[in-house]
Amino acid sequence: MEAGDSTEETSLPLVLSKFQLSEEYGFLLPCPLTELPAPYGPWMEIAHDLPQLITSHQLRSRVHQMPQLSTQHLRGHKELHLAHLVLSFITMGYLWQEGEEGTVKVLPRNLAVPFWEVSQALGLPPILSHADFVLANWRRKNPNGNLDTIISLPGGQSLRGFILVTLLVEKAAVPGIKAIVQAIRAILQLEEETLHKALQELADAIRDMREALQRMQDYVDPAVFYAVIRIFLSGWKDNPAMPDGLIYEGVCDQPMAFSGGSAAQSTILHAFDELLGIRHSQENSHGDSWSCQMRDYMPPPHRAFVEEIHRAPSLKQHVLSSGDMRLCTAFNQCVSALADFRSHHITIVTKYITIAAAKAKAEQAELGDRAGPSTGKPPSALEAKGTGGSHIFSFLKSVRDTTREGMISV
Repeated sequence: MEAGDSTEETSLPLVLSKFQLSEEYGFLLPCPLTELPAPYGPWMEIAHDLPQLITSHQLRSRVHQMPQLSTQHLRGHKELHLAHLVLSFITMGYLWQEGEEGTVKVLPRNLAVPFWEVSQALGLPPILSHADFVLANWRRKNPNGNLDTIISLPGGQSLRGFILVTLLVEKAAVPGIKAIVQAIRAILQLEEETLHKALQELADAIRDMREALQRMQDYVDPAVFYAVIRIFLSGWKDNPAMPDGLIYEGVCDQPMAFSGGSAAQSTILHAFDELLGIRHSQENSHGDSWSCQMRDYMPPPHRAFVEEIHRAPSLKQHVLSSGDMRLCTAFNQCVSALADFRSHHITIVTKYITIAAAKAKAEQAELGDRAGPSTGKPPSALEAKGTGGSHIFSFLKSVRDTTREGMISV
């Protein structure tokens, strides 16, 4: 088993290819594989049937019958990414098949050991993350370019919409990623006109991301997202439903805790924050914050890209010392666009969590004694938290407000 492209030592100016970044797809995995080699057929059979196996409560028994497969036949990072995607989806289904009141304490050896090995090879945690759920989970349905997911979970068209709209946000960010590279080169080479153009392109990209995010409301039903989809993105760190974490049988005798999949694991906004010099208020002097912890859930080359931006000369200081009003204005347009994007994200979260939670509770109360034992209950452990484990509104509002504070006074 090999991880393929390794992260090289890099030096400024940045080169996207050194960070497994694509000129066309950005942080998305370009043209992911959709099938693993023949020896991994048992994994793929289960993965392709996940929604039905989970809703019929048969997934756990199927996993118990699954052979323990060696990971040594996996070659290159694309095969490893597909294996991680498949095993992470199976793991989430296994854990949450019976809801938050029917969790298990142990992930069986035949799933835990290969999942751990693949995770170690990729430098990713053994849980479903944004890198699996979105970056590596897309394919073209036909030559016209219509997109679909590779692996799914319960949630039908709403789950498909949630994944693909998030993917479109990632795709819209690509010109912004290139603008970061151009901006840092322009600072190093003192090319103010190039820097001004790069900042304009960055602001445009962030606005395009916001436009893409708006499409969530066209494709994702809030009730389905809240009551069906959300639990399968939940982790076993800071989650009252799994307070002790999870034992990975055959890996470690002690339980381990990992955060669930979250948009905070997307490298894009971390990269923009670093370029614009935005430091979020939860961060202490060691940079130890929930936001920074989310970087551990990124592919290591992507994390290295953010760290390299951090090491670059300060854009904000350069703009301030230049005294160039055009640069100050362009910089502030980037910060303003980023704050607007985060405000829109809060609006979406309000609709899909707060309002959806209130509706679910009201419906549950109305059913009262008429609700049979099979009636799905709202996931109470997640009411105030994101799937990554953060107290969602205080976190999002704090991040949005800190972003606004990054403006230059002119």
